[in-house]
Amino acid sequence: MRRDAYTATVPGSVAASTPGRVAAPTAKVFVSDQDSEGVIRQSLSDLGVDDAEFTKGTVETASAALATQASPRLLIVDLSGVDDPLARIDELAGRCEPDVSVVTVGDRNDVILYRHLKEAGVAEYYFKPLVRDLVKRTCSSILNGGQVKSTGLRSGKLIFVLGVRGGVGATTIAASAAWHMAEKEQRWVMLVDLDMQNGDSALLLDSSPSHALREAFEKPDRVDKLFLERGTIHASQRLDVLASLEPLGANIPLNEDAVLLLFGKLLHRYRFIFVDMPASAAVGLIRVMREPSTCVLVSNASLSSARELARWREWIGPNSPERKTLHVLNMAGANGGLSEGEFIHVAGQAPDITIAYDRDIAIASNLGIKATQKCAVLNTGIAKLIRDLAGEPVARPRSLFSRIFG
Repeated sequence: MRRDAYTATVPGSVAASTPGRVAAPTAKVFVSDQDSEGVIRQSLSDLGVDDAEFTKGTVETASAALATQASPRLLIVDLSGVDDPLARIDELAGRCEPDVSVVTVGDRNDVILYRHLKEAGVAEYYFKPLVRDLVKRTCSSILNGGQVKSTGLRSGKLIFVLGVRGGVGATTIAASAAWHMAEKEQRWVMLVDLDMQNGDSALLLDSSPSHALREAFEKPDRVDKLFLERGTIHASQRLDVLASLEPLGANIPLNEDAVLLLFGKLLHRYRFIFVDMPASAAVGLIRVMREPSTCVLVSNASLSSARELARWREWIGPNSPERKTLHVLNMAGANGGLSEGEFIHVAGQAPDITIAYDRDIAIASNLGIKATQKCAVLNTGIAKLIRDLAGEPVARPRSLFSRIFG
């Protein structure tokens, strides 16, 4: 791992060494027949869109391509011949940034399919053969902020990772989960480290911290797409980081309104926002912690962790449809820790995920994310956490047509 990462940071500047990303075109089109391509091409040309990219294929082709490419403002995909279009749209949603607008075309004149696509966040569905004026009108409304408004295929998810006491490995779990979600699950992910004077998230990801996070809180009205592009650390193709390393004597109050504003903007650009939340910061951000989110409480098996876990659960409150709490018991089985039964008795509840103690994890955490990826015990626990955070695929209702003829 680069140990000069922190000494190379220039005060008052963003991480200049962070590589940029190739900008996405205004529109990307994935259709399977020439007639539809011709109608869409002419429609976009009439609207002055000269950077549209066309690829022969379907929604499945689009999903594979967007696993490694940035999302455009407008995405047009073909559902023709696709066995389970709703499942494929759900898969596509995970690969796209939340603010992309999706128009679908297909060969099924099915009102139930249309309704389910609209419920999934698709802007419009057109049955072939395409009508140029209709396509042009929809594309114009999307690109120019007209009446047709897509809510996005799926909104972003906010995830707080909070260590109930120091030294329980919360930062390692936050960084590992964010990296896994981005690299393994191919989601667009942001990791925010709210410990701006002692945080190690950027260090774990072999990245140089900047002052962008502090600037975002001091001047929240200046946070826009350009600010995020220049100020964030691009740790990998799909993983961005906002982390600072401010002077120890600096006074950095966290204003709840500024934090909420920043998170609101991030939720429009990323599928998952992981927040490495220091316990000292959480107690002063009550409204933030009450936002629709998942709070991952991390503890070890010590008596003090069990006590603090119970206190944090009481402070956060019970689960609700919009907010839930998960508990990761880290370093289970380490010397001096409670047995599983004793821990459950003190904490009042069994852990959702258990990661056994492994000396190699502690060593790897000092070497960075590439080293921790070799720790099988940690990876197994992170994979379980990711499944819970991402959710298992839900079976969609079948259309009337497919129930009759499928």
